[in-house]
Amino acid sequence: MTTPPPLSASGCPMLHGPAFAARPRAVYEQLRAQGPAGWAEIAPQVHALVVTRHRAAVTLLNDTRTYSKDARLWKALNNGEIPEHSPVLGMMAWRPSVLYTDDEQHARLRWAMDDCLARINPHQLRETTRRSALTLIARIIDKGRADLMGDFADILPMLVFAELLGCPPEKTARMVHACQDLISAGPEAARGATDFAGLLYELIQMRRVRPGQDLTSWMIGHAAELSDDEALNQLFCAVGAGIIPVAACTAWTLHLLLRDDDYAGNLAAGTLTVRRALEKALWERSPMANFSVHYARYDTVLHGVHVPGGVPILISHAAANTDPALPQGLGYENRSHLAWSAGPHRCPAISQATTIVQTGVETVLDQLWDMNLTTTDPEPVLRHGPFHQCPQSMPVSFRPKSHDRLPANTLAGGTS
Repeated sequence: MTTPPPLSASGCPMLHGPAFAARPRAVYEQLRAQGPAGWAEIAPQVHALVVTRHRAAVTLLNDTRTYSKDARLWKALNNGEIPEHSPVLGMMAWRPSVLYTDDEQHARLRWAMDDCLARINPHQLRETTRRSALTLIARIIDKGRADLMGDFADILPMLVFAELLGCPPEKTARMVHACQDLISAGPEAARGATDFAGLLYELIQMRRVRPGQDLTSWMIGHAAELSDDEALNQLFCAVGAGIIPVAACTAWTLHLLLRDDDYAGNLAAGTLTVRRALEKALWERSPMANFSVHYARYDTVLHGVHVPGGVPILISHAAANTDPALPQGLGYENRSHLAWSAGPHRCPAISQATTIVQTGVETVLDQLWDMNLTTTDPEPVLRHGPFHQCPQSMPVSFRPKSHDRLPANTLAGGTS
């Protein structure tokens, strides 16, 4: 009999640490035993309710009268009970952005976000992604082996977002390093957040003087008349909440295509599109495993579970998508999964994220068509932390190839 994952000192399942990284599904089973939502420790000395039932998650995500996104309602944080340097604060502490606001303030910020994202040209986005992917492939194509996570999936969205933000080439490396620290969920996360915020502030000041065709210029010039602080946090939200899911989704789609013999065979025969594999990955490996943090405005009940006011409630997108209570045979083309969340705070950049993932996967498969995973474990160990479902690494091997097969302008543009 397999030993269950250890519980915290308070007797709760733990959504952090090596046991959760190695066996997340076993921890979700521990949570399901508590009902549609259960208590978990998401970091040392930090507890939250975690919703694992799909129906309960949909109810909460659409009930804006009962549940708020405003982290200033978090009683334990207000009472000084959360460690000052807790690794979850970077993702949970309040900011004046679309991710942490409600009602009229949220509508105003969402208006600006939606309008700016809508101005991204989809054809240009595909070309930017393809060029960025080829830049990364050029670094590994002659080596015969690579880590698809660290060498490709992690960095691809950073390069794409740097260009979307209008980040000058001389600042791109700095942005990538700051983002890598930010998503680490380790002690360097706070430093990464500070560095990235500083870079965004510099971009905002630069684009106020010299506007361009980029997200930064569009955000500060929007009719919503955002302050510098609001614009900075909107961009911080767009990039911070965009990079990790895109990286994870890219990795899981590649893992599915390379690991599953049926998928690999169908892909080679041209009968399975990358998009269908992506949809399956979103159901089975939700990139944001546990997030969409809400706070009950007052004591309430969610599908029979008592919910105290002012306590963080996380949606387990990963557990809800694999809820045993879901009807069987939905099919992966059914997009009722919660990988992009639901309700008024549903991800505003689904189209752009999908384009980046699909283009990146197609490009690397086209150039390194003979890749094989070098590990036999069907369940990669995940990176530590409660929020993201992302492999620590994804080692592959392939026949070394000449740089001559790559387009001559691979290193052109601001992503080099």
